[in-house]
Amino acid sequence: MHDYIRERTLKIAQHLIETRKTVRAIAKDFDISKSTVHKDLTERLPEIHPELWKEVREILEYHKQIRHLRGGEATRRKYKRERVLGEAYGEVQEDSR
Repeated sequence: MHDYIRERTLKIAQHLIETRKTVRAIAKDFDISKSTVHKDLTERLPEIHPELWKEVREILEYHKQIRHLRGGEATRRKYKRERVLGEAYGEVQEDSR
């Protein structure tokens, strides 16, 4: 493994532990793909630093457990934003509840 990959993996892991951000947010912070972040954390980190991997794994598992809540919240915000924009442009929205 190249040194720069090893260093990047350790930096990403440390960043995840310090910020508890999602893989997507970390990918943005480091200007790399989500796939690269995920591969670094799940495949490379256990080989490089097993103790750090244990901490990272707990955070990733937590994110996996709550991802359905994040998705639901994002959908709620999307439709609320669309409703507000529709009202601003004079469109009448029927409440389907």
